[in-house]
Amino acid sequence: MKKDNTALRIAYVLDDGLDSEDGVQQYIRALGAWFSSQGHEVHYLVGETKRSDIPNVHSLAKNIKVNFNGNALTIPLPASTRKIRQILETLKLDVIHVQVPYSPFFGAKVVKLAKADTVVVGTFHILPYGFLAKIGTRALGVLLSRNLRRFNYHLAVSDAAKEFSEKTFRIHPFVLPNVVDISRFKPSKTYRRTNNKLKLLFLGRLVERKGCSYLLDALGAVAKMHPELDFELTVCGKGELLAELEEKSKKLGINQKVHFTGFVSEKEKVEYMQGADIAIFPSYAGESFGIVLLEAMAAGAGVVLGGNNPGYRSVIGGTKESLVEVRNVEIFAEQLAKTMADEKLRSNIHEQQQELVKQYDINLVGKDLFEIYSKIAKKQGLINNTFKA
Repeated sequence: MKKDNTALRIAYVLDDGLDSEDGVQQYIRALGAWFSSQGHEVHYLVGETKRSDIPNVHSLAKNIKVNFNGNALTIPLPASTRKIRQILETLKLDVIHVQVPYSPFFGAKVVKLAKADTVVVGTFHILPYGFLAKIGTRALGVLLSRNLRRFNYHLAVSDAAKEFSEKTFRIHPFVLPNVVDISRFKPSKTYRRTNNKLKLLFLGRLVERKGCSYLLDALGAVAKMHPELDFELTVCGKGELLAELEEKSKKLGINQKVHFTGFVSEKEKVEYMQGADIAIFPSYAGESFGIVLLEAMAAGAGVVLGGNNPGYRSVIGGTKESLVEVRNVEIFAEQLAKTMADEKLRSNIHEQQQELVKQYDINLVGKDLFEIYSKIAKKQGLINNTFKA
């Protein structure tokens, strides 16, 4: 059915819930908020979700907790076909945007039940860490092969995610990067240094692949080789390695320089990023993009350093000083010491990163995504005018 107004009815589909602040959740929330601000009607069709502060959230499945790809997440149990059909008939959606990979028990049902003239778009997000995750993703791609043919357009958040999706899901996506709402992270005040200590920040889950243990080893070496470099490290996050990391900081003799905060709220996260001289995210694998890097840059962190993995390279690979060799402690320590000691180097990297992050702003990427939605909708005869975003 054609329509002449300029508002799209969009649903973002995610097997997981919206209770966490992980990258995929932030991706669809940022897109949803932007499209809503442009006058479009946005809904979220998701798994089990408790939060009620986000408008138009439809929790359509019961989920169970699992560990996959080094992450803790939830997956849906078989969702009610009746409920999904009912919500689709009620919402009369123009666009269904599915986060990929997705489950045959929920996401696949939404795709299968979508009306023939509904635009179906998918964004591929992951880059598996470990053999089992790779094999599992390949098997899922085979299982979903028929369902994937219903999609009108495939996206991937990075070249690394694109390459993996082609191998496993046999799709050929267009790369449209993850997004950050720069205005949300913009510092509201100027942070004044109270001492000469460099403020270092780690923020993430305290699990093996996120690399906090390697960061402590490297800083232990820095403290021993360069006692003139005075620093304090704030570790924000929770996870199975907390006790081990606390003990390691004592053995390395840097426990007086390291502060473990545990879980921090979104507001606290932004404040820590804004106050950091160097924000370090030493994940060495399993990253398809690196939304946390964008957030730290948007918040105005002095320097953002990331582990040299494919996803992080896609974000900050243009500045080689920004990538660190995480699992080579000697080289990692040398890189940290050089960055900590050279204020001019930090200033140069900061300027480059402040320019870099602008290309990921939601106001730019959102318009590109809108053009994709609009182009397909016009092709299918859903609309007979050019939408404006």
